[in-house]
Amino acid sequence: MNRIPLIQTESASPDRQALLQSVHKAFGATPNMFRAVANSPAALQAMWGSFGALGKGKLGARLGEQIAVAIANENRCDYCLAAHTYIGQGAGLSADTLAQAQVGESSDPKTAEALRFALKLTRERGQVTDADVGALRQVGFTDEQIVEILAHVALNVFTNYTNIAFGVPVDFPVVALRHAA
Repeated sequence: MNRIPLIQTESASPDRQALLQSVHKAFGATPNMFRAVANSPAALQAMWGSFGALGKGKLGARLGEQIAVAIANENRCDYCLAAHTYIGQGAGLSADTLAQAQVGESSDPKTAEALRFALKLTRERGQVTDADVGALRQVGFTDEQIVEILAHVALNVFTNYTNIAFGVPVDFPVVALRHAA
């Protein structure tokens, strides 16, 4: 049960309406998470702007979605896990690839290293080492991409906490949380 109202676009203030209409245009619907965040136009603008900026980044949609499902699974966010599994499949990722990403695994060594780093950032609250960053460089990530991995983690923590704290109803096909082997 949601703990905060879900703002309806039709009855929202003009600043909220414009942002929610942009979200609706991108998704073909207005996901509940954005309707919850619309209680604060500043927060909605920050979230939507971050999605837009990272969507134009160097990592690409597929790796962004794999990071998102890994962070959602780690933080036990049912909403984000469902949303990013659905979006990831739309970006061409298989269900198996997304299930592996949930627990930080990938058959691709570069993706696996990115997921390992993203999960370490989350688990250790940003406390990574020179070796952790060096490992990303060794598999071919640039400094620009390394910063984007961190930005994806930060955005996903924001969305995870939003959905968990406010009990936002899941409006995507539900996906089961997984435990690492």
